[in-house]
Amino acid sequence: MSHPHLEAIIRTAAALGRTTVAVAYPCNPTSIEAAIMAQQRGLIHPILVGPRERIAAIAQEHGFDLRDAEFVDTDDDAAAASRACVTLCQEGRAKIIMKGSLHTDELLSVVLSKDSGMRTGRRVSHAFVFDVPNYSKPLLMADCVVNIAPGLMDKRDIVQNAVDLAHVLGIELPRVGILCAVETINAAIPATLEAAALSKMAERGQITGALVDGPLAFDNAISLEAARIKGIDSKISGNCDILIAPSLEAGNMLYKQLIYLAGAECAGLVLGTKVPIIITSRADSAACRVASCALAAIKASGVRLDPFNNSREGAFQPSLVS
Repeated sequence: MSHPHLEAIIRTAAALGRTTVAVAYPCNPTSIEAAIMAQQRGLIHPILVGPRERIAAIAQEHGFDLRDAEFVDTDDDAAAASRACVTLCQEGRAKIIMKGSLHTDELLSVVLSKDSGMRTGRRVSHAFVFDVPNYSKPLLMADCVVNIAPGLMDKRDIVQNAVDLAHVLGIELPRVGILCAVETINAAIPATLEAAALSKMAERGQITGALVDGPLAFDNAISLEAARIKGIDSKISGNCDILIAPSLEAGNMLYKQLIYLAGAECAGLVLGTKVPIIITSRADSAACRVASCALAAIKASGVRLDPFNNSREGAFQPSLVS
């Protein structure tokens, strides 16, 4: 199945040249293969951080060519590898961190420690960019990975992080749908109250650079016809660029439904840190892993690109992000 939006992201990132990525503890075949595939596509220069002999033995067993990879040898300890990745970013030797075979919370606990220098003033969150075959444009969604039960101000940062990512991808005024089970405010469903508050916060400048509306059920966020039938007058119905899930549970289930039932593919990043962080699942496809590297390279570049229009126009014209 074709996924032209993700291919556009990969082509655009390749045009930037290879970005150096610190790969934290790549001690299984999947994580080594992901780094090598992204390197072969011209996206990254991997620094494999972990026990060198163990990594090399796994690569040899599975036929992976590590001749062009760089190593930072550490003890056979995931936390040591994570600390080394942070150090590489602090020193400017790497611009992206990529999770290897360690658990996500192991990596993030090191990245978000007080002495890491990786924190910003924002809540850390995750966003996917989906290529859904029957949706006319890329669709971002947050947060399906990091924040379990975010409160209102957490959701404000989740929205802003996703909006900023959309801007980097050339989406000038993204339309953000705040998802709930229903499209009306119901005091018995706290997510509807938070969705309404987020909409008002966008009107008052507490969220910038986007049109935000909610609460919206999934059908009237995605389908203009569903909104019309229900009598919903929204500037974003049927034309959403970003969907915000009410909780990790809801977002995670929706993300997997899009992948396994709708034939979607995706790229994902941890946002709200000084450098982008690639967090992939063991079940993610090769296309997802490569596209996530490409998305991270674009985010780390510090330039605003337009991969989706450029894929049609055939031009590559980066401009500085304001």
